[in-house]
Amino acid sequence: MHIQVNTDNNISGHEQRADQVRSVVQDALSRFSDRISRVEVHLSDQNSAKSGQNDKRCVLEVRVEGRPPTAVTHDAATLDEAVDGAAAKCKRLLESTFEQLQDRR
Repeated sequence: MHIQVNTDNNISGHEQRADQVRSVVQDALSRFSDRISRVEVHLSDQNSAKSGQNDKRCVLEVRVEGRPPTAVTHDAATLDEAVDGAAAKCKRLLESTFEQLQDRR
């Protein structure tokens, strides 16, 4: 499973943050790593330099082999919360998807 982290111009500490994000995503989705070919993470600050509630966004786009890409989004007050929320949503979505596929067989 390859994890690519992309940030907008308003996110600082790219390399250190990217390593942290990869770790969170890897931990959340490790159960499905043999079925996932790629995960793209997009981090952004919706309000730029202005502060605001839930202005940090994390979008996870997951490419599961043999399936179309799937994306989840989570907005939060901090980037860490946004990443954690998106990873949790993605994990639930993949669990549901794979359960449905298993039921069809």
